[in-house]
Amino acid sequence: MPHSPRIPQLLACALIGLFAGGAQASTPSPAPESLQPLLVTMNERLNIGDLVALAKWDSGKPIQDSAREAQVIANARKMAVKRKLDPEQVAELIAAQIEANKLVQYGLLANWRAAGKAPDTPRPDLAKQIRPQLDELQNRLLQQYAEFAPYRKDPNCPNWLGEARAGLIKDQLHGQALIRATGELCVADQ
Repeated sequence: MPHSPRIPQLLACALIGLFAGGAQASTPSPAPESLQPLLVTMNERLNIGDLVALAKWDSGKPIQDSAREAQVIANARKMAVKRKLDPEQVAELIAAQIEANKLVQYGLLANWRAAGKAPDTPRPDLAKQIRPQLDELQNRLLQQYAEFAPYRKDPNCPNWLGEARAGLIKDQLHGQALIRATGELCVADQ
């Protein structure tokens, strides 16, 4: 059977198409626009942890406040139902925010104890100023989480998260806390 000159051309075109398609498939998709505002809100919540630490320093109250944490998580579950989000996933997300915030507080208090003093900065009232601010942030955080939720299982999610988070880190303590706060955002397909 005679060899057709078109077969090598067709084979070459097929291979080029295969490689081009493969290269295109391996190019990660860009992060969704909903990720950055969510991380900024989480980071803002962590920075309020500095103020909470100052209030705890002044009052001598422990960082662990199980009753308050349970109340915050219960409120988040109720808000999740209203927003048509999974209450368990929202509870995990908010628990991660609380743990990250406590990480900041423990770190700062340890540093201040080692130095023998806390910074000489204005102290807002925990109950009247800081907690209402945290409640408002939680409402915003859940709205932003709802917008980001469809992307949580995307295989690129951990990469998006790592890149977006890097630009928000102001120091090692807050960086570790932000990693903890975002630990529930990306989920592997189960």
